[in-house]
Amino acid sequence: MSLLITNKCINCDMCRQECPNQAIIFDSEQYYINPDLCTECIGYYDKPTCQTVCPIKNTIIYDTNNYESKESLLKKFIKLKKSN
Repeated sequence: MSLLITNKCINCDMCRQECPNQAIIFDSEQYYINPDLCTECIGYYDKPTCQTVCPIKNTIIYDTNNYESKESLLKKFIKLKKSN
């Protein structure tokens, strides 16, 4: 599943800078994560780097409405790497 930025976000921009897939976007008011680009950092890191760098605990959470298996996230990672 991809990740979701909650309304706890303080718009510090730390997560966007660290996302290896450029899945984090600012839309003039708040940040959000594009689920088509989010791989939970599979292929890059052991855990999602956006969660690691976020200064506000539990601001970036798993999006339970957008479940993806580890296998599908890995396939997405491979597809994204090929397109870059």
